[in-house]
Amino acid sequence: MFFSDIIGQPEVKNRLIRSVAEDKIPHAQLFAGKEGVGKLPLAIAYAQYLSCAKRSEQDSCGVCPSCVKYAKLAHPDLHFVFPVVKTGSSTVVCNDFMNEWRDIVTSQKYFSYNQWLAKLNAENKQAIIYSNESEEIARKLSLKSYESEYKIMIIWQPEKMHETCGNKLLKLLEEPPAKTLFLLVSENPDVILTTIQSRTQRINVRGIEAEDLKNALLQRFNNLSEEEALNIARISGGNYISALENVEMSDENKENLERFIAIMRLAYARNVKEIKLWSEQMAAMGRERQKNFLMYAQRMIRENFILNFHVQSLNYMTKSESDFSTKFSPFINERNVYDIMDEFALAERHIEQNVNAKMVFFDLSLKFIVLLKK
Repeated sequence: MFFSDIIGQPEVKNRLIRSVAEDKIPHAQLFAGKEGVGKLPLAIAYAQYLSCAKRSEQDSCGVCPSCVKYAKLAHPDLHFVFPVVKTGSSTVVCNDFMNEWRDIVTSQKYFSYNQWLAKLNAENKQAIIYSNESEEIARKLSLKSYESEYKIMIIWQPEKMHETCGNKLLKLLEEPPAKTLFLLVSENPDVILTTIQSRTQRINVRGIEAEDLKNALLQRFNNLSEEEALNIARISGGNYISALENVEMSDENKENLERFIAIMRLAYARNVKEIKLWSEQMAAMGRERQKNFLMYAQRMIRENFILNFHVQSLNYMTKSESDFSTKFSPFINERNVYDIMDEFALAERHIEQNVNAKMVFFDLSLKFIVLLKK
């Protein structure tokens, strides 16, 4: 992975390159930012740059033995930790899924937690970093470096780490083995143990600038115009994964829009019988898809409220969403917007807590009958 592979983020790239040039490399660093901004690619590119035998002032060489191995994520001094799912009753560790991990990282570079779950065929299971992974981490780091000056441990989504594993990781961060570098890559750093956070140097990775995202889309999709690419970049809010989904308008995005339109129309018409059927259909989906819908719905409510101010530059919607919202937005106003957003957020928490999904969606829908008339 090269720094040149990463979309935008010039400040972070320069900071990482400078730390190597000045030989001021903190032993534990926390790359924090939203999904799709390039945190994991930055961490891998940094590790490759640090291990490269012929690096330039801007990037790795790509041809030395170290870079060749990094291209396959097969360098003996590079280690990964990431959430996995249990297969049967046996204990699992990240090494059991290394082929899948190498495949998704090398083929996609930018991917989400949900895309990783799909790669694992997780269905409704949640992926976590299990407690026994701590033994693997300690074992790998106890070994001497094979080729590079540093042993590098990249931990993707440490917020999904079992508490036992987190406590053992803390001890390693407090007394790290010599020439060991920990790179934690997180979308929700505040969930990580505060004691771990305090022992890392935080690197905040912001959303990708719209111009950089636009150029990346134009490079990937020959059929996009500059205007279309810029609009998609704006809608995506600095998230490259979201930008790709918006370009391709994935089936799930289309379905979420259809579900949103359906429940708003049913609630406005006070059609309780059809609302009940809609709730049963939502309950039949997997929990991750239910959560995705609720997050999508919150975004649509926010965009519809903003649409009432008639300032086009403030809105981030696709054409299909805009077509519906033109007529729907007057029903989202100062009197009900906060209540509707709160109800969607509460439903999302309930789904996360395994509350009966049929009840959650039915109760949510009934509340909209009142709220949309405010």
